[in-house]
Order: sequence, then C-alpha cells, then structure tokens
Amino acid sequence: MIAQELHPELQDALRERQELFARSVREENRLLRESLDLLGNYVDPSEVFRDSGELWGPLGTAEGPARSGGFATEEELAAARNQCRALALSNEFAINGHENRISYIVGSGHQYRVTVRKAAGEVPETEVAQVQAVLDEFLEVNRWRQRQQEIVRRRDRDGEALLRFFLDAAGKTRVRFVEPWQLTTPRDLFSANGKPGGRPRVSMGVETEPDDVESVAAYWLDDGERVESADVQHRKANVDANVLRGVPLFYPVRHNLLRAEKLLRNMAAVADVQTAVALIRKHRTGTRSSIEQLRSGLAAATAPHPVTGQTTYLQQLQPGTILDVFGDTEYDFPAQGIDASRFVLVLQAILRAVASRLVMPEFMLTSDASNANYSSTLVAEGPAVKMFERLQHEMRQEDEEVMRRVLSDAVRTGRLDGAAVAWAQIETVMPGVAVRNRLQEAQIDRMLVTTGAMSATTMAQRHGLDAQTERRLRKEEGKTQDAADRR
Repeated sequence: MIAQELHPELQDALRERQELFARSVREENRLLRESLDLLGNYVDPSEVFRDSGELWGPLGTAEGPARSGGFATEEELAAARNQCRALALSNEFAINGHENRISYIVGSGHQYRVTVRKAAGEVPETEVAQVQAVLDEFLEVNRWRQRQQEIVRRRDRDGEALLRFFLDAAGKTRVRFVEPWQLTTPRDLFSANGKPGGRPRVSMGVETEPDDVESVAAYWLDDGERVESADVQHRKANVDANVLRGVPLFYPVRHNLLRAEKLLRNMAAVADVQTAVALIRKHRTGTRSSIEQLRSGLAAATAPHPVTGQTTYLQQLQPGTILDVFGDTEYDFPAQGIDASRFVLVLQAILRAVASRLVMPEFMLTSDASNANYSSTLVAEGPAVKMFERLQHEMRQEDEEVMRRVLSDAVRTGRLDGAAVAWAQIETVMPGVAVRNRLQEAQIDRMLVTTGAMSATTMAQRHGLDAQTERRLRKEEGKTQDAADRR
C-alpha cells in the first residue's frame, strides 16, 4: 500500500532527474562546441576589403615608388605574375595574343647596320667593316633573333624582361635572362618594421639613388648578390617611369580570359552530352521484357563491357538506312536542341573586351577573320598599326642600347679601337606592319634614292635584302655576262 502511494512520486522524481541530466548534457555540448570553434570567436578586420578573393587596400597607403603598378609588396606582384604566367601556359586565347604580338613586333627579326656619324668625318671602310663584324658576331653567338622573340614574350607575360651581360673568356659579350622572381630585396636590408632602412635604398629588389628613384644603382638577386645596373637591362611594361617593377599585359583582363575559357569548356561539355546520344527511341506501349527482346533481336553483335561486364548490343546502320518501325515507336533527336550561336555571341563579347586591352582587332586574338578584313584593319593609320609601330620603336631604342654595350665591351677587351665608339652609329631596320603595296613602296623608295634622301643599302634592307650580297652577285653576273659577250 505504501509502495503504491510512493510510486507516482517516484516517477516524477525520476522524470525530473532525467530532464536535469539532459539539460546538463546539452549545456556541456554547447560549451564544448564554442571552445572548439576557434574561428567563430574572431573577426578578420580585412574582410570588408575583400572582393572576389582579392584584397582592396585602404586609400592613401601606397609607399610611392615602392609600389609597382598598385602592388604594395613583392608577394602581391608575384601572385599577379603567376596568374598571368598560368594564362600564357594554358589559355589558348592568351597564347594567341602573345604569339601575334611577337609576330608583329619582331617579325623576321631586326637588322642592325653600323654607319658613321655625320660629325665624325671620313672613316675607312675597313674599320666600319670591323665594327660591323663584332656586331654580327654578337647577334650570331647570342641567337639574337630568337632572343628578341623571348624578350617580347617575357615583357608581356611577366611585365618585365631582365637581361644580364657577361664577358666570356674570349672577351665576347654574352646575354642571359634573369627571372623576375630572382629580383628581390634581401631580408638583412629591412628594419624591424618591414620597411627598407638605412642605405642602400632598396625596394622590390631594385636599389635606387637616394634622391632619384628613376636612377637605378644596382639590382639585388635572391641569393644576396648585388649586380651593378650597368650589367643589367631592365625592360619594364605598363607602368610609369618612377615605378620599379612592371605589370603583366593580361593582368587587367585575366578574369575575362578565364571566363572565356570556362564558357568554351561548358559549351563543349553541353555539346558532348547532347550529341553523345544519336537518337532516343520511345516505345509507348512496350514492356521492359519486350523492349529488351527487341533490342537483342535487332543487334548485329554483342560484346561485354571491359569494366562493368554488362552486355553491349551493337546495331549497324549504313548511310541512308530506312527504318521500318511499329506505329507506337517515336524517335527523338537531342542534337536538334543545340543552339550554340547564343553562347558564341557571349564568347565573342568577352574576347572583344580582351582585344581592346591589347589594342588589337578581335581576329588577332581568336584567329577568326570572318568578322574583319585584313586589308582594312592593318592600314597605315589604324590603331593596331600605330600601336605595333610604337612598340617597335621602343624595342629598337632598347636594342640599340644593347648594341652600344657590345661595342663598349669590345673596346674594353681590346678587340676594337677606342675611337670606334665615338664615330660608330647603329641603324636598325624593322619589318613593316601595315598592309604592303610593294609596287608603291618600290616606287617611293626609288624616288628617295634618286633624290639622295635614302641610300640604296637602306632600300635593300627595307625589302629584306642584304646590300653587300646583292653587290657581290651583281659583280659576278657582270663578269659572267662579259665572258659570254667575248665568246
């Protein structure tokens, strides 16, 4: 009787105890989760400056010349350079853009001719030939035409091209490339707060004069080596003169290039899926067993699948085959639903934006000449022609600096007389960019030669001929003709 009276109270006590225990367990689990969720207890102050995975810097924090085209650190510049290097390696549109710029800027290669300065007076032809021989030897030893192509590729891909000069055992000038990632500020030149301290003034691997950021004193490599600026030629691209490092060509449009590649990949994937099935045969009233029996009956041969082991039924349909089917059979062709033209228009719009960055017509980026006429695009006053000519003249100036360096090295090693540097002048002949009318060009060149405004040698180089070879061949032809006339 007493046990029966205590039973309900016992039940309530046990229920209350279970609820307290469950509440205690839930509270312990909550505390445990909060203690393990370390990232949930912290806030990233830079989160508000991030957009699409990139960090927006606060306004007014630039360090002037220490920044390179908007990059505050070497790490940021290296990240941008690596993105554009990946595009140049795997993106077909970026590769096409690089190759076309090389073709139009370098072409078949520039020709260099040694002439005498006007104020130098008369110089024997033997001395001019000797200086020309030194220059020709440099071009051959260093494979300069191939190196010119690589210079354009590196300058566009990395935003800069660094050439370092050496003298070999024979006193000849050798040129080698310095990788942009090798150009870095040694850690021992930084103070505790991470900024360059004391002397020398070094930022991003470039040592400048204390009061002139455009005057470079030396370059610092990753192994701590200091290289005098006279031994390095630094060709920067897409930045101002007071910016120490260059910016890659495709950096502003890198997202568009990736979008174009993804869109093309998705278009191909959709087309692959839709065209993988030639037709779908629908049986309205057939059962599974009857359809399987029909499939095996129509099969010309069977073969086991090498992976799954399932039987594959093969049916041979010759061209022009006529199928006789029952009235309840329907055929559906999935490929009819493909409308690639809509996606092609989007792809062209994206690539047109990339081409506008290059100041190039769209067909130079896509190799599709259906929307452009070559003769009307590469006219003398066209934007692309003007841009290529500007880049050619910029490259000519930098190349002629290299050639003068070669002559100075030859004088220093005793291969040339010291006076050669004073009277020698280097003339560069570059391939034309605009659409050529050879008859009109030849007539204009003839008028210039006749009036004395241009030499016959220059005219020969403009048309891809070697003047000395042509003179020798003309003499040989004259001797042959004289011998024939005497007979």
